[in-house]
Amino acid sequence: MELRVLRYFLTVAREGSITKAANFLHVTQPTLSRQLKDLEQTLGKKLFNRSSHSISLTDEGVLFKKRAEEIVYMVDKLETEFRSMKQMVSGDVYIGGGETDAMRHIARIIKVLQGKYPNIRYHLYSGNEEDVTERLDRGMLDFGILIEPADISKYNHLRIPAKDLWGVIMRKDSPLAAKDTVDSADLLHLPLICSRQAMSQSYSKNEFADWFGEDMDKLNIVTTYNLAYNAALMVEEGMGYAITLDKIVNTSKESALCFRPLEPKLESGLSLVWKKHQVFSAAADIFLKTVQIEFTRQ
Repeated sequence: MELRVLRYFLTVAREGSITKAANFLHVTQPTLSRQLKDLEQTLGKKLFNRSSHSISLTDEGVLFKKRAEEIVYMVDKLETEFRSMKQMVSGDVYIGGGETDAMRHIARIIKVLQGKYPNIRYHLYSGNEEDVTERLDRGMLDFGILIEPADISKYNHLRIPAKDLWGVIMRKDSPLAAKDTVDSADLLHLPLICSRQAMSQSYSKNEFADWFGEDMDKLNIVTTYNLAYNAALMVEEGMGYAITLDKIVNTSKESALCFRPLEPKLESGLSLVWKKHQVFSAAADIFLKTVQIEFTRQ
């Protein structure tokens, strides 16, 4: 199976038309059609539903598209890394993580590196632990930033010198906004919007379950979220109260929202992780060494 054929397949899947894809690829329509049929014959599966005016993916085609995208992405990334070896230090560093104010530490390090290595580019991917570790395991990320509780046993890791404070985002006109802190009793009968990752952890490692104690199963969780920005929109519209980290949702004077920390205080540590026995590009290696130096100083 040739990489060229994978690119042909992905172009047809994107364009939804053999004719449009052929024009984009600068190949003849019969040539493209033959390549796709040969691909289906090789796989022993039908990848496209064909009609006189359009073409769409079968269920097998959807799965193949996902895998083809990963293969093409990794090949492009590898070619970029090897090209960068021939020049002054350049290349790409891929970093994934959840929404956390600790990303400021990474931003400051990137700022330092920009002055020394202006040809290094940084790509940030936002997601929860499951999203980040999946991409990390597949080689689509060089580094991940994981918020506790998280399983970091299969990775090399470096503790980030920061902790995130958990609390509740609410409307400023909420009666609960009059309090300085929020305890578990305050939340028992309220509609709650909670982090999907935190709520899905097993109780043996779930710090939220420990904080709520025996009242955990009494909570009225109406919505779970992946990104705090979306949770904040739900709060603004009056859907409930969001349990989230401090400093990642706008609670300025102009905002309709405010943040109140949990009492007793609940904090989460953070770790920068990468695959064991990882062979880094020159750019990623420089980033890691700089992070190790900077974090040791703090």
